[in-house]
Amino acid sequence: MNLEELLAFAGRNQIMSLAFVGLTVAIVATEIARLFRGYKPLRPAELTALINRENALVVDLSANNDFEKGHIAGSRNVAPSQFDPESKLIAAAKSLPVVLVCRNGQVSGGAAKRLKKAGFQQVYWLDGGIAAWQQADLPLIKGR
Repeated sequence: MNLEELLAFAGRNQIMSLAFVGLTVAIVATEIARLFRGYKPLRPAELTALINRENALVVDLSANNDFEKGHIAGSRNVAPSQFDPESKLIAAAKSLPVVLVCRNGQVSGGAAKRLKKAGFQQVYWLDGGIAAWQQADLPLIKGR
């Protein structure tokens, strides 16, 4: 296929060509925004290394009953409705790496964005949440 055939196809199928261009621009813009957002996803193995090497603060944004069913050792529980970057627990760790965790990785991404806006330098979230942690066969602590 050469350029003339491609342009002829685009001329005959204008709506499909515009949709293709629009989707391509959207994907590129999303990926560029992801690179510059300032907080990073971690896999479970990376989280364990960060905890062991840099004494990272792990904040679990699960509901209390979910937290008691199983959480990462040493993590602190904060309900999503009570999450505040200026709370004593979190504000004291502004110089440390802060890792946000939830059940499936959806809530923690939004909370990471709030921490970054509040001036935290090292913000991470566990990609896939506790579900990814369990899939990696890593231990959970039950109870408080």
